[in-house]
Amino acid sequence: MNKRKKATIHDIASKLGITASTVSRALNNHPRISDATKKLVQKAAKEVNYQPNNIAAALRNGKSKLIGIVVPTANRNFFSSVVRGIEEIANQLNYKVIISQSYENFEKEKQTVDALLSARVDGIIMSIGKNTDDFEHLERVLEKGIPLVLFDRITEELEVNQVVIDDYIGAYKSVEHLIENGYSKIAHFTNPRKINIYSERLRGYTDALKDNGIKFDQDLIIESNMQLEDGQQSALKMLEDGIDFDAIFSSSDYAAMGALQVLKDKGISVPEEVGIAGFGNEPFTSFTTPSLTSVDQVSIPMGNVAAELFFELLKADPKKFIPQKTVLKPELIIRGSSTRKITQPI
Repeated sequence: MNKRKKATIHDIASKLGITASTVSRALNNHPRISDATKKLVQKAAKEVNYQPNNIAAALRNGKSKLIGIVVPTANRNFFSSVVRGIEEIANQLNYKVIISQSYENFEKEKQTVDALLSARVDGIIMSIGKNTDDFEHLERVLEKGIPLVLFDRITEELEVNQVVIDDYIGAYKSVEHLIENGYSKIAHFTNPRKINIYSERLRGYTDALKDNGIKFDQDLIIESNMQLEDGQQSALKMLEDGIDFDAIFSSSDYAAMGALQVLKDKGISVPEEVGIAGFGNEPFTSFTTPSLTSVDQVSIPMGNVAAELFFELLKADPKKFIPQKTVLKPELIIRGSSTRKITQPI
């Protein structure tokens, strides 16, 4: 079976009886080519199923009009919403995105970055994986003069533009809210990897307790990978070990959801006996029973800002580059899992 030959600009030129250079200029919206000719060329390109070679174009003019996006996983509402925010800005400037997932795997992350560089992307916007503690692959990006912007999960080891939310404030407000609702033995679900988001949320948790006169208890710090099953296991372990707690502040909605399931299975009333607050404002948080209090990470605006910083880098003089860190304000979404009626003393 013969493979169909890929159409070229020469096929379009032959079809229309014009030169290949005219076709090339028309496809690239050259101002000296008439609108009528551009329309004819575009119509013919569709008829022969012409697909531009972005890598070849990048070699010719130094721009591929492609942005590489690397996320730990695309099946989280937060990351998909950030990508949407990036695309909103990129599409306005006729840029397309290539989305890749690292699956929280360091080797996969390195391979993904190398693949994007081979694809001649004009730059990379990414959130580093939980297990990434070596940044040599990102240093290579910078050494090649390729724009790099980090969002959400960042590192201070690289001089790059960064976009984050104020994780500290998000955590502080969550714990303060739990305290205001009468909870005082508040467990904290966190991740053992000391990447920025988890360390800042732990700091917010600790300071909220201190500022409200509640003693920090190391036994109430529960470390895991923060997935649904981790929340289930963490809640079960606290119950089996007899740890005294009346609330959970989780750095992940998924772990919070897992804890909620276990508490309900054990006949423990939420929020009357135990209050729960998560982080991320995933769509399911409004559909659970009770609905889950959570911190909204303003993901679409984060994507917008990341893209804007990227395009500023494209235009900037590398010799005058000064790294920018944009910190966005999160919003605490209060729902039924953390609001209980406090019995007033008679």
